[in-house]
Amino acid sequence: MKDASGSQASMQPRQSLFGRIAYHYKKILAAILILALALWLYRHWQGPLLPGYRVELRPLVQTVVASGRVVTPSRVQVGSEITGVVLERRVWEGDRVAPGDVLAVLKADELQARVREAEAALAQLERVTRPQAQAALKQAQVQLELASRNVRRQRELIQQGSTSQAALDQAEEAETVARVALQRLQLEADALAPGSPSELLLQEKLAAARAALAQSVIRSQVAGTVLTRHAEPGDLVQPGQVLFDIARDGATEILVPLDEEHLQVLQLGQSARCVADAYPAQPFAAKLSFIALRVDPQLGAVEIRLRVDPAPDFLRQDMTVSMNLETGRRARALVLPNDALLRTGANQAEVLVIRHGEVQRQPVRLGLESLSLTEVVEGLADGDLVLADPATSAVGERVRVTPQALPTAADERSGSRESPFNFN
Repeated sequence: MKDASGSQASMQPRQSLFGRIAYHYKKILAAILILALALWLYRHWQGPLLPGYRVELRPLVQTVVASGRVVTPSRVQVGSEITGVVLERRVWEGDRVAPGDVLAVLKADELQARVREAEAALAQLERVTRPQAQAALKQAQVQLELASRNVRRQRELIQQGSTSQAALDQAEEAETVARVALQRLQLEADALAPGSPSELLLQEKLAAARAALAQSVIRSQVAGTVLTRHAEPGDLVQPGQVLFDIARDGATEILVPLDEEHLQVLQLGQSARCVADAYPAQPFAAKLSFIALRVDPQLGAVEIRLRVDPAPDFLRQDMTVSMNLETGRRARALVLPNDALLRTGANQAEVLVIRHGEVQRQPVRLGLESLSLTEVVEGLADGDLVLADPATSAVGERVRVTPQALPTAADERSGSRESPFNFN
């Protein structure tokens, strides 16, 4: 009995120890549960965790982004003025030409024969017909002198009674015939003299034949670069047919169509950074040089031109180019990412700002805009927290905000080509 009672007494302290330990564990577990519940209730009271932005002061550059194509100041189309067969083609695409350079030669056997015929006719006049006329004129002058001398002698003989009246009449008639012949030959000689209408007519015929022959040689009238060729040796060409397209030398330009709503931010002389789609690693500079005076009513677009001077060697006619045109700059601007704005007008928007842990709708007035950031002129202050998505929460709700980093200029350059404006 003693051993049993002793064993029973030793068990009771052990049970008492385990009970106390279990009791303490229960209290600790209950405290943890209460704290977790309190934390959950606090978090629930605070609201959901949402991404947002902290409004900051930083430099801002407003840009307009769009795509265009490379154009030259003018494109010249060269054709033939006569019908003929191409004998030679002397240029290829990309060749540089100067005024007077030969582009192609047409077969011109008939035209050359006309030139030789006109040259022969003029030579005939100068070397044969005119000298013959002058010689005949001199001979007629001699004949008239002889006839006049004979008339004088016959008159003297009549006075002496040594001849008849019939002889005198015959001598006077011969003198009249010689005088008429001299007048006729004088007119012929005058008609063949240097500078006479006959000579001028032959010279004009020769000039016309040479001009026609010159048309068989197709030359460039401008300095530039051959873009396309549409003729090969053996082709029959006709007047009005385009044989070559030449880009006239001059400052290279980029033609860009923009939505008309961007006219308010455009000014001549604004700088642009351009990138050819074919050479994305080689950007180049340009300046806004032209803004069209009219808007395309079908597209609602206005045409602008950017002057590229000097132009990179890799630029080609009609090449696609993306431009980033700087239209405004601020050294310090209160900025907010574009995705946090709910647009309500041209320069108006609303944001969801967090004040005292609650969501409040705040109207703001906007200023400059870049690819990802917009200047807030009124409505917010430096350090305000704004929800990243203006449609994720209702006004009056409590929320918690996880601040996100604002986009940087490097992010804009390496990111999408999308613009805050609605570009074509």
